[in-house]
Amino acid sequence: MSTTPPTPAAPLILITVSGPDAPGITSELTGILAQADARIQDIGQAVIHGLLSLSILFDLPGENNLGPQNPPGVLKDLLFKSVQLGLKLDYKILPPWRPSPPPPHRYAITLLADQIPATALHQVTHTLAQSRFNIDLIQKLSEEEFSCVELIVATSDEREESELKKKLLAITSALGVDIALQREGLFRRSKRLVVFDLDSTLIQCEVIDEFAREMGVFDQVAAITDEAMNGKLDFDESLRRRVDQLKGLTPAQIENVYNRIEITPGAEKLIRTLRTLGYQTAIISGGFTVIAERLAVKLGIDRVFANSLEFGADGAATGNVLPPIVNARRKAELLGTLAEQLHLNPEQVIAVGDGANDLLMLERAGLGIAFNAKPVVREKARTAINRKSLDAILHLLGISKRDLN
Repeated sequence: MSTTPPTPAAPLILITVSGPDAPGITSELTGILAQADARIQDIGQAVIHGLLSLSILFDLPGENNLGPQNPPGVLKDLLFKSVQLGLKLDYKILPPWRPSPPPPHRYAITLLADQIPATALHQVTHTLAQSRFNIDLIQKLSEEEFSCVELIVATSDEREESELKKKLLAITSALGVDIALQREGLFRRSKRLVVFDLDSTLIQCEVIDEFAREMGVFDQVAAITDEAMNGKLDFDESLRRRVDQLKGLTPAQIENVYNRIEITPGAEKLIRTLRTLGYQTAIISGGFTVIAERLAVKLGIDRVFANSLEFGADGAATGNVLPPIVNARRKAELLGTLAEQLHLNPEQVIAVGDGANDLLMLERAGLGIAFNAKPVVREKARTAINRKSLDAILHLLGISKRDLN
């Protein structure tokens, strides 16, 4: 029985066009390729400061004898059109393409700074090369200033991730540039719930300290806080003892504290944008509902979970906190419960916090962000950013300022 030999694969032609950008360039060039019955295999285009770089990879079925000394006729038409458009065209004739499986592990690396120095970009890309990560895409997410850039990278060895994170953390510490490493994939692009700590995250103070100032017992409350920080008290006991110092706190004093609270810059813009994009939002805080619920209404946050002070018949605080206490473990449980209620995978949840009692919650979320956090929290959290404005979090979702205009 005779068999028909396979048809040889056609060589590939790669063209790269560069020059001043203008409407219609891609249309003109792909029109020439369409007339030649070319099969486009890949395409990429970028415009930086008005200058275009366009690459198209294609082949011509049946044209199997092409080479540097025997270029296809379509190149003449492409070169002529490029000159007409004021562009430069370079080309290469390549061996037939044999597809290979792409590296299975892809990551998004986001650099954030007031102005990202060239040194930071060099050190990150050098580290990627040393760690055998290939860069698939680089894009600037900020508008005018060079303050945010995203790299999509890939590796065939998943074990490289933890070592890469350590190296990127060292660059962050040395240069003061925030660098976030996330797995790139379906769940990164399908986040649907964002939960926030309240104190020192959504707002720029610790509410219990402000209540203590109002009552004239700040030093006493601070001493209990120090005991807890030094491991002499667990969170629940320290909270009960501090709340006991607030016995007699009046609605008027609570109002005074509420009126002087400063919302973290960028918080209102962040939450407004998240709502526009269809995200659910929640506060999960070890603070107090008397403040958190009012702020949630002001900011447009959907749900609130926080500690509740007990009040007497006279309207003043009794010095007791009502169970269950929202501690570190309870925060993580609430995040999981809320995700279940909304029919979400925990990978679709973002958690933002600053303190050690947020760590379990940050670990439970698909993206846990330590925002202006204590050093121990920055080191343990998967992602840490130190920005003045909370809306920098949008960049970690791949959202650029252009998207928001």
